[in-house]
Amino acid sequence: MKLLVVGAGTMGRWFARSVAPAVDRVTFADSDGAAARAAVAAFEDRDGTPETAVDDGGPADVVCVAVPISTVPDAVAEHGPRAERALVDVSGEMRTAVEALADAAPDRERASFHPLFAPGNEPGNCAVVVDRGGPAVRTIRETLVDRGNHVFDTTPEEHDRAMATVQARAHAAVLAFGLAAEDVPEEFHTPVSGPLADLVANVTGGNPGVYAEIQDAFEGAETVADAARRVADATDGSEAFAGVYAEAGAGAFGLDDTSDAGTDGDDP
Repeated sequence: MKLLVVGAGTMGRWFARSVAPAVDRVTFADSDGAAARAAVAAFEDRDGTPETAVDDGGPADVVCVAVPISTVPDAVAEHGPRAERALVDVSGEMRTAVEALADAAPDRERASFHPLFAPGNEPGNCAVVVDRGGPAVRTIRETLVDRGNHVFDTTPEEHDRAMATVQARAHAAVLAFGLAAEDVPEEFHTPVSGPLADLVANVTGGNPGVYAEIQDAFEGAETVADAARRVADATDGSEAFAGVYAEAGAGAFGLDDTSDAGTDGDDP
């Protein structure tokens, strides 16, 4: 099976490595030719990998689009028709991506995969929308499972709604804490502030362009800002704050009957 990966960045390279056991040849295409050549060189340094080359413009059995969310429609339209068996993407947004895949390759297998982890943190959970199934898509799924990942089915609507919380709003909240926090000696950190500081380091150690794309694609920062304003306004009285406190605990994540709120070691 011949694989074309459009986008030679971290995620494109990860996908190529992941499905390497099932392919005979991998080619990389990228708007930055140096990035494509670097991806090829990185593959050639590995033993037992398939034949690897820079894209020559020809057809491929499977085309995987691994580009920033905002550029998915154009990349799919340009390279999707080259897929002879399957067209997939790993962009992280599904409604627009699935529509673009169908427009570009109506008679081919199609699926949108979203690994919910950075490649260095594999294995983990991987969401997938299979828009038109078949043996090539099944093979991709099986290779991801063989690497220890949990691949689960979803819909574009369910996925994108979840991403607004688990990515856009989560990232906005972490970055807001990083902006609001002042430097304090390590011994002052609590069981809440310490992990938050670690999350700030984790998020800001990534690629800011990727995080910007997520904020643009999903509702995030404005919702978090509105929530922070509600907390600030509720400090005028303990009863108002208690209401916001309870609402937060019983919100999207919810609290079960065994939860023991207020005992995380951070109380005075």
